[in-house]
Amino acid sequence: MKIKPFLTEQFFSLYEFTATHMLASSDCETTTVAELLNLSGGSLEDFGSLKLGYTESQGHPEYRRLVSETYENVSVDDVVILTSPVEGIYLTMQTLLEPGDEVVALSPAYDALHHVADHLCGKFQAWDLVPTEAGWKIDLEQLKSLVNSKTKLIIVNFPHNPSGFQPTIGDFEQLIEVARANDCWLFCDEIYRGLETEFKGKPAIPSAADIYDKAIVLNGLSKTYGLPGLRAGWLVIRDKQIREELIGWKHYTTICPAAPTEYLAIQALSVGEKLAERSRTLVQSNLVACTEFMQRQRPLFQWRPPTAGSTALVEIDFAHLAKRSTETFDNATDYCHHLAKNYGVLLLPGACLGCEDKFVRIGLGRAGFQTALAAWEATLPTAAVPLAN
Repeated sequence: MKIKPFLTEQFFSLYEFTATHMLASSDCETTTVAELLNLSGGSLEDFGSLKLGYTESQGHPEYRRLVSETYENVSVDDVVILTSPVEGIYLTMQTLLEPGDEVVALSPAYDALHHVADHLCGKFQAWDLVPTEAGWKIDLEQLKSLVNSKTKLIIVNFPHNPSGFQPTIGDFEQLIEVARANDCWLFCDEIYRGLETEFKGKPAIPSAADIYDKAIVLNGLSKTYGLPGLRAGWLVIRDKQIREELIGWKHYTTICPAAPTEYLAIQALSVGEKLAERSRTLVQSNLVACTEFMQRQRPLFQWRPPTAGSTALVEIDFAHLAKRSTETFDNATDYCHHLAKNYGVLLLPGACLGCEDKFVRIGLGRAGFQTALAAWEATLPTAAVPLAN
């Protein structure tokens, strides 16, 4: 049985490294190796003296220690270091799922969170995020109707990509209780953790790993820490048997992490809060600019501001756009291809992530965001609707 196409990566492969104005990225602005080492107190000389031998399959003990300290109830032994964050999705699904297992997953979502599980189990149900006039919400009653004693796994992503939604503590605890009541596993992708728009010294909701024994948590350095090129990630698995089974699967994929990545990841985690604060500051600034843009261009766009993470999901009114332009588009996919090919402006069609094809994802974490936003605005009809007093 063939797996579904990875539409997000297919779309990015067409334009990501040629587009002039990147508005679709989910990661935050990155840094150089030299800048990272300068910040952490490391040196290029020490990095250059690193031996390129095999590493421990579960990951370097110091790396795992630094990761464990970012949680409340996680030990060094609970952490499994990955060769890339997406490897953690594949390994978890291979470890937990068999044909016929039932899976419920929050939708929309990063392709791998849905397609690997769907490929393995064949009984996959989407739990739809609900759009409101001002934002997004989860429907816990719908979740309860989807989950039962046959459900093997619930898959969520908080802060959420692509919408930027973050549940309240109360809603998150209710979600955990649904999983606990049905004795099912919870896979929580937390790779945007710490990017709340109103960050108050610590993430607004606890990690699932800290409050539920059957949670498996994914995180890494790509988004909040702005280091996607390291391909540094980890899983937190408190169940020893499942952890050992997953490491067994890892022996068939990457065997062990890359030594240079581990070295640089240790340096990054030693100054993790500085990297995260840099990202939060940039996201906040870009969010202000984006909100002003959306207000100027309404009602072309339905703006639901994100409350966490580095992405937002924008609904486009194509009928209204057609009234103001000689160019017409039936869907967001065609519109995104048009912008990329003709203007070098890159937005991600929401259809790649399982949305209706009237949404686009924008990324708020890059330093060039406001210049790219201006380039997008320059492609729009000039007859903007005046703002109400």
